[in-house]
Amino acid sequence: MPLHTRQFFDDVLQLPFGGTVVGDAFYASFDTGSPLRLRIGFASTITHGEYGGLRLAVVHAEQGAIDTAILSFADHRTFARRDDRLDIPPGGSGHSTFRDWHTQRSEPPWKGADGAELSRAIEQYTAVWFPGAWSASAPGRTAGRTARKAPAVPDTRNGSRAR
Repeated sequence: MPLHTRQFFDDVLQLPFGGTVVGDAFYASFDTGSPLRLRIGFASTITHGEYGGLRLAVVHAEQGAIDTAILSFADHRTFARRDDRLDIPPGGSGHSTFRDWHTQRSEPPWKGADGAELSRAIEQYTAVWFPGAWSASAPGRTAGRTARKAPAVPDTRNGSRAR
């Protein structure tokens, strides 16, 4: 069954930047002069045809993948409402995953997914590798969001800690 990749990125993640879907992966570039691209694909579990998250990668045009991160559906509560409704407990079969096993189904296998937390995580990831790309693509999307500050890092120079 097709994963309806374009529909997943458009409807669930609602990414504010354009990109191209090739196969089951989404590709975006943010600076025409940069050799870096963002690739987002579905991360497989150990079970064939089952997906437990998204795999983000920064891909260099000549050197290949230079950074990869996995965003699990469980950590980002993507299927929390669906799992509660279907009474699928954590650790239970199908919890926080979707499968593309059923060829007769006309709806996408990820139906019921909530991409809000995944979208925020992708925003944070792109801010590291492509500063300003998220806000430059959709200034209205980030309005009203509260940015979280990173915890202070202790200063360990000279064996002392900042207080």
